[in-house]
Amino acid sequence: MEKRNSTSDFILLGLFRHTRLHLFLFALVLTVATASLLGNALMVLLIHQDHWLHTPMYFLLSQLSLMDLMLISTIVPKMADGFLAGKMSISPAGCGLQIFVSLTLGGGESFLLAAMSYDRYVAVYHPLRYTTLMSWKLCLQMAMGSWILGAADGLMQAAATLSFPFCSRHEIDHFFCEAPMLMRLACTDTSVFENVMYICCVLMLLIPLSLILTSYSLILAAVLHMRSTEARKKAFATCSSHLAVVGLFYGAAIFIYMRPKSHRSANHDKVVSAFYAIFTPMLNLMIYSLRNNEVKEALKRWLGKQVNLKHQQI
Repeated sequence: MEKRNSTSDFILLGLFRHTRLHLFLFALVLTVATASLLGNALMVLLIHQDHWLHTPMYFLLSQLSLMDLMLISTIVPKMADGFLAGKMSISPAGCGLQIFVSLTLGGGESFLLAAMSYDRYVAVYHPLRYTTLMSWKLCLQMAMGSWILGAADGLMQAAATLSFPFCSRHEIDHFFCEAPMLMRLACTDTSVFENVMYICCVLMLLIPLSLILTSYSLILAAVLHMRSTEARKKAFATCSSHLAVVGLFYGAAIFIYMRPKSHRSANHDKVVSAFYAIFTPMLNLMIYSLRNNEVKEALKRWLGKQVNLKHQQI
């Protein structure tokens, strides 16, 4: 079988076709992605600027927002360029960069969500010892560890994926480069690498997920012992919304990376990937940040400062 020249480009077939329905769906996805990008950028700015938000919880939230806006910036512009301008080719280096960044951010977010669940567990279960158990040093270590572990996974999988020889048909039936999709184009046996990738997914997904479920189980147990009915309802609403986001993120990631090869479908993979890469960042923003009263107050203070600055300039 003829093999692809290592310098030739890949072709991303994309998520949409040029029909009225797909044009509407593209506009919807682009609107959500743009709103998510601006909203997460605003969250990073607010947490950095407002000293009332300089706490471990909001620092971890700022890292989540940073990861989400970087993920959208890596995937959506290329997808939009392919649909609007027809530029569907991507170089091996560009493809490797997309794999590295998406896995770095996805893996990092997996560990970061576990760190955030620990932060909430300490706040609810040990409120008087919060500053001791959730010190700034530990907070920085958890955030840095999330980035490093994600980057290590992304670098390993990107380098290994691009080391395989690819066949002459180098069309990727996807809207960005993902390791499982590229494996379908390989002209050699990839079973060993796929087994290693499966083990990595167990470590990167199931272990943090088990920590998150343990933390929220303990939180819910503490909530059940609260005397105030109003406080119990509020805590239940917060925990359920957080767990919904966790379920969507981990469910989509497990579906993409841990499903047996024989059960894979390109169309299903594209829809699920679009959900966790484009829609989940918006859900994170809405649930973790925009529903938070302290964030709303910080936004009001920031807008007030901007209005005062304009009045001073006039």
